[in-house]
Amino acid sequence: MNLAYDYPVLGAFWTVMWVFLWILWFVLLFRIIGDIFRDDTLGGWGKTGWLIFVVFLPFLGVFVYVLARGKGMGDREIRHAQARQQAFDEYVRETAGSGTGPGNEADQLAKLSEVRARGDLTDAEYQRAKEKILH
Repeated sequence: MNLAYDYPVLGAFWTVMWVFLWILWFVLLFRIIGDIFRDDTLGGWGKTGWLIFVVFLPFLGVFVYVLARGKGMGDREIRHAQARQQAFDEYVRETAGSGTGPGNEADQLAKLSEVRARGDLTDAEYQRAKEKILH
């Protein structure tokens, strides 16, 4: 029966170190696989070749991939993050600008009354536009 005092501190340190290294290895492996699929410059055969190399010879495949394409990984990640941010910003702009809630109706009525105050609309045109907004 092993008790806690039978397991030396150095042995616990090495166990924790190996667990950390294995987790780090899997994170790196999955990140490289994600980079292979995300890369638009690689064709289908290139992606297939890298994927087979990384999956069947994981240690050698990952090291060779990092040496050959490691610099571009950061650039691709930055471009991907910028594209996601741009898509999110466009979605927010479209959603905020095309809302049908009461705030949007109030804004449209305020703009309509400004146009009428400038004299660009007659009272009849103003009433028709107002009815359109409210219904």
